[in-house]
Amino acid sequence: MGVEFGSFNSVCETAALVICPLVGTSQGVEPTCYSRNVQIGNTLIFQPAACFVHIVAIIMTIIMILHIRSKYTAVGRKEIVLFFYMYAIIELLAIFLDSAVVPTASGVYPWFAAIYAGLVAAAYMCLLINGFIGFQFAEDGTPLSLWGLRGACFAMFGVTFFIAIATFKGFAGMTPLKPTILWIFYLIWPIICVAIYIVLQLILVLRTLEDRWPIGDILFGAGFFAVGLVLLFAFSNTICDAVKHYIDGVFLFQLCMLLSVMMVYKYWDSITKEDLEFSVGSKAAVWEVKDPLLAGYGNAGVPGGGPAGRGGYGRGGYDYDDGSHAPGSIVGGGGGAQMYGGGPGSSGKHGYPPHGY
Repeated sequence: MGVEFGSFNSVCETAALVICPLVGTSQGVEPTCYSRNVQIGNTLIFQPAACFVHIVAIIMTIIMILHIRSKYTAVGRKEIVLFFYMYAIIELLAIFLDSAVVPTASGVYPWFAAIYAGLVAAAYMCLLINGFIGFQFAEDGTPLSLWGLRGACFAMFGVTFFIAIATFKGFAGMTPLKPTILWIFYLIWPIICVAIYIVLQLILVLRTLEDRWPIGDILFGAGFFAVGLVLLFAFSNTICDAVKHYIDGVFLFQLCMLLSVMMVYKYWDSITKEDLEFSVGSKAAVWEVKDPLLAGYGNAGVPGGGPAGRGGYGRGGYDYDDGSHAPGSIVGGGGGAQMYGGGPGSSGKHGYPPHGY
């Protein structure tokens, strides 16, 4: 396949991209080979295999988002989760565009395709900025970091959306016949972002981490991304003909992109650790107090002996051995025994808990 700079013609003849019906010619560019359609009721569903991958991607992204949100104190948690939110929205929108549930001939299709193009460019911008989070140029989780990321992504979305809709509709000096600017934003920008992200993460791992295993996640993610592009733009027609139109390069490309996104999550998870002192888990922690003042009157050298392990904080909280010994306290002197009864010098008038409770 010969790729011409600024032209979608050769690209769209090989791969059925979302924007292909809107660029190249007044009628768009039709791929040479594409996967079979499926009729459900009175509706034809295009790219059914790719739509299945989109659904799986949404489910997997929800699982990854839940895992990220559970790591309350991990570095860059709020920043990286935005990338996965955007990826889920892209996959949801792709279901309607790839399947032609929104018909390519309808008046709203160009607007949906422009939104899709804007979200794709913004998602890669989000990934790029997340590549700098580990270097702590701005402390993660702060308003500066979060709103800087959101603002950059929104700006990229707005610029790409305008370029796309202007190209599709033919205004502001742009035309579907020469979509050079859109070609750069749609095809070249993602490759630039991924390349910079990979370099940044390799530097981060090699300079700051003792563990080298995260490099494997980076290489696997980069490999899936590269293989997806090659399968889509170089071998889509070959694959489509070989399997008699059951699948094409779009299916394999979307599958590789899902695996790449999963590697982004796996990499982030492998380099971030929770600060357990401040984390909030789903399981209650079991704490054992070693301070004799708070350990109660047991066999740990504290007056008022009793069975070992009784009268302190444990799995069951306060544990009284026979009702005559209260747990230790830092209030009342003598470990609280003089005040609350049962110990030497106790008046016996201040039982705990007080009468009537």
